[in-house]
Amino acid sequence: MDESLQTRPGRARISDDETDLARLARITHGDREALRELYDVYYHPLLRFIYRVTGQLDLAQEGINDTMLVVWRSAEGFARRSSVSTWIMGIAYRKALKLLERSRRWTDRFAAVDFDEWIERSDVCAEPSDDGDLRDLLDQGLKHLSAEQRAVVELTYFYGCSYEEIAVIAGCPVNTVKTRMFHARAKLRKLLPLLGRDSSSA
Repeated sequence: MDESLQTRPGRARISDDETDLARLARITHGDREALRELYDVYYHPLLRFIYRVTGQLDLAQEGINDTMLVVWRSAEGFARRSSVSTWIMGIAYRKALKLLERSRRWTDRFAAVDFDEWIERSDVCAEPSDDGDLRDLLDQGLKHLSAEQRAVVELTYFYGCSYEEIAVIAGCPVNTVKTRMFHARAKLRKLLPLLGRDSSSA
């Protein structure tokens, strides 16, 4: 896996909004250097986020380029109804879902596995030994969630977004975000012990 995907960015903001606004203003005047600066700042956060949603590194890399192309073309239309980072993550979310829909490779990879049956046949596993193990288990567990659920978990726990911000990014009501998080947590609660047992016996 690309090592940039393994770095947890934490709950800090991706970038300063005033700086991003200044870059967008420059982009509206065709300043390619401003786009490059924005690309450099957002590359790793977008790579990680789109990868979480799609489950494929090549789609994540393609999604970054698609997202930045929209930023380049649409900077003048940014209406300041949210922060620049929320706007960009919203673009990335929509691009990620389109890429995932277009490519069935990730879905096909897991199509033969009946996770519900697997969960019912499994015993309780050993606890993970440290934070690194827990992160690895979470990485595995997220692969079994829907793209929408993965996005909510990623934005909440790795980017520190509020449910209100996620609703803007995902273009859905706050209650939908809460429902997705509820189901994601429920599934992870079942899956993580299983995955930990499988890992400890390997």
